[in-house]
Amino acid sequence: MSEAPAATGPVVVIAGGGALPDILLTALARESRTHRILALRGFADRALKRRADAVVNILDIAGALECLARWEPAAVCLAGAVTRPQPAAFFGALAAFRNSAELKQLMARGDDHLLRAVVSMLEEHGHHVVGAHDIAPDLLAAPGLLGSVAVPDTVTASIRTGFRCLADLSPYDIGQGLVVHGERVTAIEGAEGTDRMLMRAASLSRGFLLRPAKTGGVLVKSAKRGQERRVDLPAVGPRTVTRAVSAGLAGIAIGAGQVLVVEREKMIAEANRCGLFLAAFDPEEQVAAS
Repeated sequence: MSEAPAATGPVVVIAGGGALPDILLTALARESRTHRILALRGFADRALKRRADAVVNILDIAGALECLARWEPAAVCLAGAVTRPQPAAFFGALAAFRNSAELKQLMARGDDHLLRAVVSMLEEHGHHVVGAHDIAPDLLAAPGLLGSVAVPDTVTASIRTGFRCLADLSPYDIGQGLVVHGERVTAIEGAEGTDRMLMRAASLSRGFLLRPAKTGGVLVKSAKRGQERRVDLPAVGPRTVTRAVSAGLAGIAIGAGQVLVVEREKMIAEANRCGLFLAAFDPEEQVAAS
């Protein structure tokens, strides 16, 4: 594990949904690192919950902290998909750990600020928080082509437009992905996430008989500038390819070193099969070239 802390306790994976927690647990086992699983009820997969050392409700912050205090971890990693709880419920859960004025500010702002507060709270309780890419560095893609489908020259401007728009949107904590056709941004990810954004994009591109039109659009996805990289780095995987194909897109452009590529081999195989390009670009180079 890169940047491993000096402490000798276990690495605790606080597990939400999807494949990412299992990928991290496999990486830890491969390196013979002692680890524990704190699964989030309602989010972690059933099989993972059966393996978990403890299962807690996402709003049971005190219970989660009690587990961590007993386990004395060397590091804590939050991994996997969760949905933000209802504001009133989350406000109540955090009330014992944050003053009301700070909570009101957090609830009025975006998810990045809320996640920063969660990281800060864990650190205040003496825990070293690491990102998924610290445990499994190969989740991040280096610049270049990931699959076998070349990036068409016709989408160069689309890719640059997408990275420039994401950079411009960074201060507003809106989303980490968008769809571009030509130099026109046709869909921006909001709180609904990438999958639902792509479903929306698909509804705009469908022709007769509900067949997706071949639009030549591009999904561009990257971390926000100044984002807390230890939590909520954007991720892509096989389902992203499926949704992009349904939307009639030509390919997927991700920020090199900025996006977690989950189930990489499966994703690349699916992209190759569907004739979709999959490539990583340096976001700053793309913005500078615009």
